[in-house]
Amino acid sequence: MKTQQILDKLNIHSLNAMQEATADALLHSDKDVVVLSPTGSGKTLAYLLPLVERIDASSDNVQVVVLVPGRELALQSATVLGDMGSGLRAMSLYGGRPAMDEHRQMRVVKPQIVFSTPGRLNDHLDKGNILADAIQTLVIDEFDKCLEMGFRDEMEAIVRKLPALRRRILLSATEAVEIPRFVQMGRTLKLDYLIADEQVPERVGVFTVESPEKDKLQTLKTLLLAFGSQSSIVFLNYRESVERTADYLRGEGFYVSSFHGGLEQKEREAALYQFSNGSANILVSTDLASRGLDIPDVDNIIHYHLPESEEGYVHRVGRSARWNKQGRAFFILAPGEQVPAYVQADIHRFPLSEHPLGTAIPQPRMATVYIGKGKKDKISKGDIVGFLCKTGGLTSGDIGRIDVKDRYAYAAVSREKLAMVISNTRGAKIKGIKTLCEVVK
Repeated sequence: MKTQQILDKLNIHSLNAMQEATADALLHSDKDVVVLSPTGSGKTLAYLLPLVERIDASSDNVQVVVLVPGRELALQSATVLGDMGSGLRAMSLYGGRPAMDEHRQMRVVKPQIVFSTPGRLNDHLDKGNILADAIQTLVIDEFDKCLEMGFRDEMEAIVRKLPALRRRILLSATEAVEIPRFVQMGRTLKLDYLIADEQVPERVGVFTVESPEKDKLQTLKTLLLAFGSQSSIVFLNYRESVERTADYLRGEGFYVSSFHGGLEQKEREAALYQFSNGSANILVSTDLASRGLDIPDVDNIIHYHLPESEEGYVHRVGRSARWNKQGRAFFILAPGEQVPAYVQADIHRFPLSEHPLGTAIPQPRMATVYIGKGKKDKISKGDIVGFLCKTGGLTSGDIGRIDVKDRYAYAAVSREKLAMVISNTRGAKIKGIKTLCEVVK
């Protein structure tokens, strides 16, 4: 499938300069490529668009390997490829589940591209689950973070195991890392779209909010009320703080997803899904959500806890103002706190007393339902749309994003019609199979 067809399908009218340069380099040269571009500039689409044209769709072998630092980025990158509608087969591979289960799935899917964490890819290569001789392209996304997380040895082992490797593509949002020799870069084209001395885009307004008490929960609540139904990510530095803050906001009636490394994989997936599909307009998270997540249209970034470093600040704020949109970042300051000296921005006060507050907690337009059947039950997105319309009583306009997993699926539905959907589908069948349909809270 050609690039323009994909862009039309994604309703993208034009690529930015970095994406155009990356596509040109990968399609019209044989050099290795390093892409340096800020968080939120669309690097995943930038490398996938040209690779889709280069992959042999008639082959059942893995031809492209994309190394990522964590499972969230593996899952999100695979989702981007799926949304492109190229027809190519892909899988995301990561720890936390048996490699044997992934191998069984690979034999069915026959992926042509895999998105994998370094340790899990080494496991599959060592076991012969993936034919190393067919892999010609290696992509390392968030290369700096892969090194930071200690994956140097694993990545070096992978490069040694790929004898047919012809091309290497490295992507990063920072320029702080020197490329080690083990990557074996050949003739290299460096595409640097990092703007010197610009921490965050000018499209992001930076504000301070004063909390009269060390405990900032009441101030946070008031600030969120001032935002109405806008989407916001609240960043904290500790898992326990995330849970405490999320529990408080839920108790006040807000629609919240919480996200941190202590959650089970399925809980993390559900949290991100609810936030990205509009079922929850607030995501409370550690810095785990500051990188590797492609969540569009985040209006506000809230630093409940001050960032622990300048890099952490940059990546947090990079979740907003993506794809040339506008965004805002807020520092909630307790008595004695001040904005870190490394923040380079025109900072404005945001007096809560001057902003009208809503009298009721705003309800997100969508809600998320869990459907207990998935790909291994031969259930597709089309089947779920039919089920929700014919059995649930919805129209296509009442249905948002649908994600189908192996054994279950998530669907975004109109919150106004949620009770009707749950009632109508209780004990119902999808494609002749009795299934569970319930609200994801």
